[in-house]
Amino acid sequence: MQGSDKSAAAWAALLLRVTMGALFIAHLYWKFAILPGGIETWWANLAKNGYPDWCISYVLSVECVGALMLIPGILTRYVALYALPMMLGAAQYWLVRKGFYFTAAGCEMPLTWSVLLGLQIMLGDGPYALVKSPDPGRLLNRIFGRKADAQHA
Repeated sequence: MQGSDKSAAAWAALLLRVTMGALFIAHLYWKFAILPGGIETWWANLAKNGYPDWCISYVLSVECVGALMLIPGILTRYVALYALPMMLGAAQYWLVRKGFYFTAAGCEMPLTWSVLLGLQIMLGDGPYALVKSPDPGRLLNRIFGRKADAQHA
C-alpha cells in the first residue's frame, strides 16, 4: 500500500468509528427518549419474541459500549468485534420476521452495519484514538509464540 493509501485508510477508520459511535448514541436515544414506553417497551418486545434476558442485556451493552468507546477511539477493533455478533443476530431477527429489504424493516440495514463493523476491525483505530487496539498479529504471536511465525513463513 502506498503512503497516501495508508493515510486515506487511517482517516477512513476514524470517520467510520465516529459515524458508528454517533449511530449507537442515536439508537440509545431512540430507546430511552423517543420510543413510546422507552427501554421497558423495547425490552418487553424482545422478550416477547423469545430472546432471553442475557441476550437482551448483551444487545444493550453493545450499544452502550459502542456509544462510549468508538468516538474517542478506545480499543476500537475490539469494540467492533464485540458488536459484530449482535448485528448479525439483529440481521437474523429481521430476516425471519420481515425479509431482506429495509423498506419493510428487513435485515438489509443490520447486514450493512455488520460489514461496517468488519471493516472497522480490519482498518483498526485510525488517528486520534485515545487507547489504541493491540495489533492482532502481535497479540497472536504473544499467545502462540514463534509457532505462529513459522506457519506464515
